[in-house]
Amino acid sequence: MTKIKTIEEAVSLISDGERLAMGGLLLQRIPSAFARETARQGKKNLKVMKTAANYDFDLLCLAECVDEVAAGFVSFEAEFGMAPNFRRSVEEGRVRFNENSCYTVISSLRAAAFGVPFMPIAALGESYLVNKFRTVDNPYGDGDVLTVPAVYPDWAVLHVQKSDEEGNAIIYGPVFEDVIMSRAARKIILTTEEIVSKSEIEEEIDLAVIPGFKVEAVAEVSKGAMPGSCYPNYDYSTDHIREYLSIKDWDTLNLYLKEFRP
Repeated sequence: MTKIKTIEEAVSLISDGERLAMGGLLLQRIPSAFARETARQGKKNLKVMKTAANYDFDLLCLAECVDEVAAGFVSFEAEFGMAPNFRRSVEEGRVRFNENSCYTVISSLRAAAFGVPFMPIAALGESYLVNKFRTVDNPYGDGDVLTVPAVYPDWAVLHVQKSDEEGNAIIYGPVFEDVIMSRAARKIILTTEEIVSKSEIEEEIDLAVIPGFKVEAVAEVSKGAMPGSCYPNYDYSTDHIREYLSIKDWDTLNLYLKEFRP
């Protein structure tokens, strides 16, 4: 069975209530088209995680697709301000914010990728986050070791520059947490700027960091990270982000989702 799917078919593989690790970072190489199609299909009670998010998680909160966000940071930063729909959803009790540091998100994924129940980490200093994690006795010396539990996402959802039809995928530029997500998750869905031949992937095999054997679906979506950037193909779109942030109601959201289809 071919792994090449439409974006609609790829999103249909997700079941309500599942946990998604979503790749990219802030506005860089994020699975935006996937997030929009998830909103169109009305998925519910998803649990989403990554180190630093904005558009993708904010949109899913606006569309009422998620009930838990695990992240170290959710904001559009200085140029665009806060992530208003994420913040409103948490304040109104519709979304639970499982607050982490970026370090603890990575460590939880790393533990899952390594197949161990938890990952020992360096101390979190005076952060109140230390209270949500457990310590174990140091078997090699005195004192305790702080740990974070393994988290196994049901899916890693990643946007890449190139993939072959089997899901062997190339990432140009920073990989962020995409590689560790691909190892921690049970299955992978890829959106890609283009589907290329296996021989083309083999020509840049050192950059082929996503393993096809775990990939369930590959959807070719040009500009699939927009309004985010995807190096070296395109930069982020200020106008698009400002248009998105102007949405205040369901009718406007539905018009926006109709306008920005693959």
